[in-house]
Amino acid sequence: MNQTATAPAHRLYIGGEWRTTSQTLPVIDPASGAVVGSIPRGGAAEIDAAVRAGEAARAGAWGAMDATSRGRLLLRLAELIRRDVDLLARIESADVGKPLGQARADGVVLARYFEYYGGAADKVHGETIPFQQGYTVLTVYEPIGVTGHIIPWNYPMQMMGRSVAPALAMGNAVVLKPAEDTSLSALHVARLAEEAGFPAGSFNVVTGLGEEAGAALSAHRGIGHVSFTGSPEVGALVQAAAGRNSVPVTLELGGKSPQIVFADAPLEEAAATITRGISQNSGQTCSAGSRVLIEDRIYDSFTSNLAGRFRALRVGAPDQDLDCGPVVNAGQKQRIERYLELARRDGLPILAEGGLAGNVAAGGYYVKPTLIGEVPPDHPLAQEEIFGPVLVAIRVRDEAEALRVANGTAYGLVAGVWTADIARGLRLAHAISVGQVFVNNYGAAGGVELPFGGTKRSGHGREKGFEALYGFAALKTIAIKHAN
Repeated sequence: MNQTATAPAHRLYIGGEWRTTSQTLPVIDPASGAVVGSIPRGGAAEIDAAVRAGEAARAGAWGAMDATSRGRLLLRLAELIRRDVDLLARIESADVGKPLGQARADGVVLARYFEYYGGAADKVHGETIPFQQGYTVLTVYEPIGVTGHIIPWNYPMQMMGRSVAPALAMGNAVVLKPAEDTSLSALHVARLAEEAGFPAGSFNVVTGLGEEAGAALSAHRGIGHVSFTGSPEVGALVQAAAGRNSVPVTLELGGKSPQIVFADAPLEEAAATITRGISQNSGQTCSAGSRVLIEDRIYDSFTSNLAGRFRALRVGAPDQDLDCGPVVNAGQKQRIERYLELARRDGLPILAEGGLAGNVAAGGYYVKPTLIGEVPPDHPLAQEEIFGPVLVAIRVRDEAEALRVANGTAYGLVAGVWTADIARGLRLAHAISVGQVFVNNYGAAGGVELPFGGTKRSGHGREKGFEALYGFAALKTIAIKHAN
């Protein structure tokens, strides 16, 4: 991994400057387990400097810029991301461990976020409100100020675009804290933002540990909105810290998303999509369809179809560009393996496993995609987010039982329904307690335009689509009294 391709070594991007820190964190290659570089270990002092730089930008050139000009800067950044998409893909692939083709797709989506929100920047309109005679009342959307963004390690580029682009489009200055395991693409995008001409302080990147830099960002009094994606446990800490300053928080906290398959479904398409949905990014996806609920009369034939597809999956080094790469770190590998051991201990049938390619490093964090059958709905494997390439199959009798099982976890992020009966698909789409439902598809190819977020333990607030812009804006009502 060539760290010089992403940013000056051991430096953060604050106020338009690359700054050094006294301490660093190791960059570990998931494909081998070897230390291959380092990133800065920023903390409270660096977060404070970044927030102050954001405040200065809001009081200066960035705050004075009109919405159309902001949009053009975002579009220019999208162009630069597309120019560097192959480099970004290599950085992301090596840093996260995902296959090169998947990393390149993430880079394309990153550019799309800045394109979408660049085009939307000057289209956020208020309204006039009918009121008493002698008054004109109108609403306007204004920037919040400085916003904090704590993104996870599984999709660093996509999550950066999803969180940062709408905040910038609304005129906020941003402070981004990428995950300590996967910070390199964020540092490179900071370079591109600098090249695009973003005013100093409008876009700041502070790398560091969650319990240091992330905690300081969540609790900083100069932050007006916090966006966090990660575990429910850490999300609760972020919300509590921000709440002490009465600051709103957008939380996306993962899921245990069901895919419900009925006998009348397009079964081949469903099997292919379900397999791809849990194996992509080695299952390290918040919205992964990790439970498949199968109507009893097709359970055996459909799990057999899935098993054949799982056996064909191949796991290898990122540059081999196979179905799965290594998972992100040793702790994640151990977590997944604990769940697989629990399945074996409880006698759950392992229906199929993928294969490991040859010539992979012995120290790499590789996990075979695994299909587990006859999982009781209340078993930990059906209730808890494994965050790996593990699919659990659950037998259901009918629509009513499918709905009970689908809603029977603490999570509520995404669901898939596979059926030729569109009336049934719509009934379930309304009845399942999640933020997104897909009928006869899953994920809609990412869908930058589609609002995304959860219910229950999966969090609150919405990202993506036009809706995200309102989350990073303050609505102001102006009432003007005048002569009739």
